[in-house]
Amino acid sequence: MTLPAIEHADVVVIGAGVVGLAVARSLAFAGHEVIVLEAADAIGTGTSSRNSEVIHAGIYYPQDSLKARLCVEGSRRLFDYCTSHNVGHRRCGKLIVATDEAQMAALEGLRVKAHANGAEEVHWIAAAEARAMEPALACVGALHSPMTGIIDSHGLMLAYQGEAEAKGAMIAFNAPVTGGVVEEGGILLDVGGDNPMRLKCKIVVNCAGLFAPMLARRIAGLSPDSVPANYYCKGNYFTLAGRSPFTRLIYPAPEVAGLGVHLTLDMAGQAKFGPDVEWLDVTDGAPLDYVVNPRRGDGFYAAIRTYWPGLPDGALQPGYSGIRPKVQSPTDKTGADFIVQGPADHGVAGLVNLYGIESPGLTSSLALADLVAAKLD
Repeated sequence: MTLPAIEHADVVVIGAGVVGLAVARSLAFAGHEVIVLEAADAIGTGTSSRNSEVIHAGIYYPQDSLKARLCVEGSRRLFDYCTSHNVGHRRCGKLIVATDEAQMAALEGLRVKAHANGAEEVHWIAAAEARAMEPALACVGALHSPMTGIIDSHGLMLAYQGEAEAKGAMIAFNAPVTGGVVEEGGILLDVGGDNPMRLKCKIVVNCAGLFAPMLARRIAGLSPDSVPANYYCKGNYFTLAGRSPFTRLIYPAPEVAGLGVHLTLDMAGQAKFGPDVEWLDVTDGAPLDYVVNPRRGDGFYAAIRTYWPGLPDGALQPGYSGIRPKVQSPTDKTGADFIVQGPADHGVAGLVNLYGIESPGLTSSLALADLVAAKLD
């Protein structure tokens, strides 16, 4: 078998999700010639389009973690970006509710954490005030986050794509990266698809999301010890039949692997509930199961009725699902931070790997892009 001729590239970004596109935009603005390689036939078909579409304020993450720092910075920048680039968004605010007295201490911990992270506008409100804001709500107290919002995630990705392409970046669809090797003067990537190619790249940024660890393990010359284990945590969403009685986002006290079955709104005002937590046992390279099992809705009713007792029977419909790219196991209760490894971390010049970019990855996308650039500098 004759291998394709080797082509040369300045910068290759692997993955055209929201973070990959933000990175491509940033590096194109810095004067690099950028190629984005995307295995699918369109932008943002994975985690980037299968989430709650929330602009987070920076409440839940340990102080000085990457998630905390990049979320707070990214949130403020993202609101400005959406305004200046006509990306659909709304600063609707969020209530994080305690539905029994035992949860009040946990919410106080969140308030303290939010203020330590720089989200100082998060504040306590009494149950009566919360019900005045949202009459259908049941709680004994709540945190109000007025700076939380919602966003048209596809519109955001189109804006990033448009700016990157205006600066000369190119996106190749149906172009899966199957492996690579570290060579003198760069990294040689093998690209499959209908038009296989070999690309010798000065810089490679691995923004492959769910598949980032798998891809990194296929780069010969990168120490396997630098690549974290990866786990797949599926989150199912159900939509509400009929009009939402809420105008803000409603979040219960958080769970170990997520933020609980919360209520969010899309830009059209449609209410959706989720995600739940469903750990998947996935072999690397196997197809991912995004089907929503209607039976999982049975558990949603009980969870939702803790803060919305008036949820009617039969009001929930299977919506969609997403999969979180976790770097901690189901038994790890400590949580995990974003992992952004550059040459100083793993020893390979010109390579940046991003692992575990789950929520708040969308919120943090502009700040993550700047961190990638700093790792390369």
